[in-house]
Amino acid sequence: MTAPRLRVLIVDDQALIRAGFRMILEAQPDIEVVGEAADGDAAVRVSGRLRPDIVLMDVRMPGLDGLEATRRILDGSDRTPPRVVILTTFDLDEYVYAALQAGASGFLLKDVTPEHLVGAVRTVALGDALLAPSITRRLVERFARPASRPPGAPDAIQTLTTREHDVFLLVARGMSNAEIAADLVVSEATVKTHVASILSKLDLRNRAQAVVVAYESGIVRPDQRRVP
Repeated sequence: MTAPRLRVLIVDDQALIRAGFRMILEAQPDIEVVGEAADGDAAVRVSGRLRPDIVLMDVRMPGLDGLEATRRILDGSDRTPPRVVILTTFDLDEYVYAALQAGASGFLLKDVTPEHLVGAVRTVALGDALLAPSITRRLVERFARPASRPPGAPDAIQTLTTREHDVFLLVARGMSNAEIAADLVVSEATVKTHVASILSKLDLRNRAQAVVVAYESGIVRPDQRRVP
């Protein structure tokens, strides 16, 4: 049986950006662009109607911006919400960091290569965070503030088992499940189980939020060695 194609919604106020991304994605046999939106309000409506797997979301748009649209899409779904990837022309945009806090799965620069765009869609579909380690570090150094950390997250970290804590640190350092499995000499399935437990205990949507919490709680510091 053929696997269902990944359903993507493209949100950007520039028609040329939407058209270009659509052309790249629809050339892939496993990806289907199910809709487009030119602003945040339309994104919320279309996402609710079409229920895509992934939303590529522009940050700066007239009217409702991408940050608030992301929040509404992720908080307003009565089913499993889509994964949101933020599109930006700035790799150190405070809106991007706020979107990660809100539950976005990562972000892409708009000048991304076709190969990286396709790879990004497939990556977030698998549940991995789309965060380049070097850019994650710079975002955290510039925007992370202890006062903005999610309520209760530091206390919840204390409920992690020793192995979950190890996995949590490696997730925060930008490592994939395969890399964590190799580092800890366990199976990827075991790592996936630990990650799911971590997200549940910390009440987080995805790995990107786990990275944010790790830095804002002080578990990982930007100046620490072997960090993203």
